[in-house]
Amino acid sequence: MAYEDLSREIIADVGGKDNVISVVHCTTRLRFKLKDMKKANDDKLKATDGVISVVKSGGQYQVVIGNNVADVYDTLVKVGGFSGGGSVPDDYEDTSNMSLADKFIDLISGIFNPILGPMCAAGMIKGFNAMFLAFGWEAQTSGTYIILNAIGDSLFYFLPVILGISAAKKFGMNGYLGATIGAALCYPSIVAMASSKTTLFTVFKGTILQAPIHMTFLGIPVISMNYTSSVIPIILSIWFASKVQKLARKIIPDVVKTFLVPFMVLLITIPVTFIVIGPVATWLGNAIAAAVSGVYNFSPVIAGILMGAFWQVFVIFGVHWGFVAVMMTNIAALGYDPILGLSLAASFAQTGVVLAIIFQTKDEKTRSIAIPAFVSGIFGVTEPAIYGVTLERKKPFILSCIASAIGAGIIGFFQVKVFQMAGMGIFSIPDAIGKNGFDTGVYGLILAMAIAAVLGFAFQMLFGKNSVDAPITEQVALATATNAGTDDAATSNSASSANVKPEVSYNKEEKLVAPLNGQVVPLSEVKDEVFSSGSMGKGVAIEPREGKVCSPLDGEVVMVFPTGHAIGLKSTNGAEVMIHIGMDTVELDGKGFTTLVKKGQSIKKGESLIKFDLEAIKKAGFKTTTPVIVTNSNSYHEVNAVANGTITIGDPLLDLK
Repeated sequence: MAYEDLSREIIADVGGKDNVISVVHCTTRLRFKLKDMKKANDDKLKATDGVISVVKSGGQYQVVIGNNVADVYDTLVKVGGFSGGGSVPDDYEDTSNMSLADKFIDLISGIFNPILGPMCAAGMIKGFNAMFLAFGWEAQTSGTYIILNAIGDSLFYFLPVILGISAAKKFGMNGYLGATIGAALCYPSIVAMASSKTTLFTVFKGTILQAPIHMTFLGIPVISMNYTSSVIPIILSIWFASKVQKLARKIIPDVVKTFLVPFMVLLITIPVTFIVIGPVATWLGNAIAAAVSGVYNFSPVIAGILMGAFWQVFVIFGVHWGFVAVMMTNIAALGYDPILGLSLAASFAQTGVVLAIIFQTKDEKTRSIAIPAFVSGIFGVTEPAIYGVTLERKKPFILSCIASAIGAGIIGFFQVKVFQMAGMGIFSIPDAIGKNGFDTGVYGLILAMAIAAVLGFAFQMLFGKNSVDAPITEQVALATATNAGTDDAATSNSASSANVKPEVSYNKEEKLVAPLNGQVVPLSEVKDEVFSSGSMGKGVAIEPREGKVCSPLDGEVVMVFPTGHAIGLKSTNGAEVMIHIGMDTVELDGKGFTTLVKKGQSIKKGESLIKFDLEAIKKAGFKTTTPVIVTNSNSYHEVNAVANGTITIGDPLLDLK
């Protein structure tokens, strides 16, 4: 009956049945495709008992429910009379309704996101090596410098190989094929040919596309280009290869597909890349870099103000990935990038605002989200701050954009350039260290970061205090009015102004034990904003040392996801717990996971629930950090972790009071 009431409220607040095109669900969310998202009542949905949050992403309207989402979904389908689409992976996106711009953003983010960690690590090493050289701590001919430079520069030099792997995955190809195509672009004799002094003849003579020809392929002229560190050529090449692969699979018999399909893909794609795709893509990249640099050269300060003001908006809509591609193109063409550096003040403006909110808020939940968001923001990860703290309060977000604009204007004034993509936040400072060492650009960047942080803090303290706890009181008033069944606006306003606290029915005290053997990790350190922000609930994470999950409680199984990477439990005292094995492991589609229980099954503490192949998951490139979340944390006064360090199945883990 509770699910029926919740389902009716959700349907009404997404704009009614007629506004729903389709609905599916993943591990924790109802994923709606709506005719008009503007008809949805975000604030009312967020305040609805049973709804954790609302997320708009990839053309979907996502209502975060928690580990009982499957039951809610089944009821919602019946109540609304929808055709059931069933369960989907956590990273599912319906691209049929996405605009061309959305698809481009999805493409770029899908290709670059998997390599951001290694790219930042390599960039940091490269930046610090440049700093050591500038300080005179090492010589350019020393073995230390050469090895550190190899570590830092190798990823960028062989970027086509790395992007070939991630682009192949995005376009549905074998990653090794993508790597092979990228390796061909970086092959030593191909690289050497671009600077050869032997010229056979010149094509496009007298035009801006004039190019010397150093070799031919089957008599066809090949325009030699240096593709090391390039971005656009390999992405277009892999896209073309995916089309060749699709055609080859149709015409080649199954018995020889294993080797003939890759044979055809490589034999067709690589020559076409050298003859057509590579040169055209390189010219296109150079044109983009020239256009962007032209805007910057018109006025670095104005460019900085605009970039700083809208950077966080770009992050929300995913548009910032396009600038990452432009940055890599600029570095390949110019040796530096003047554009992306303009965004480096944004994270400090955001963290300055969040720090002020930590001092201003009277709500413990807000503070518990804001503190880890502040810490991650220092290191350039602002999504927890944006989605968890400032955006829903509106004014703090706007104030952070203003502070960011001023900081970015200062960066533009000092004409800061970045020479590699290293870390974010404070770790981005080495990005600006070039051949001149610590020049005015580096000092200007540090000054801009500091000013953005101070201004963000000051603006929030002076102008944003009234908005800090406003969303909480508004939601309390709305929930109170809804529960009372009244439409009296005056009553709602009165409840809001009086800061009425809703009546909460708390569960009995309970202790949960460890479901895995491994190392305890604070939830705030989990590399996933949904978990680390606490929006799913409080808890801890465990870095497993064995591929076995056991029950942390006495109760029943309320959800088992088909891929086996997540399970939902409910204790006899009412604690609702979700265990999510690894990050993004849904992409394994169940490989390496064996589920030992079924939905509705009674369980006891220590009973085996899931077995998984720990090493196979790691080899596939996925993190195995496993969050253990109490999804109905608001049913307890406190949810405290009572363990740290190494832990064994059955050891005390969480204390629910």
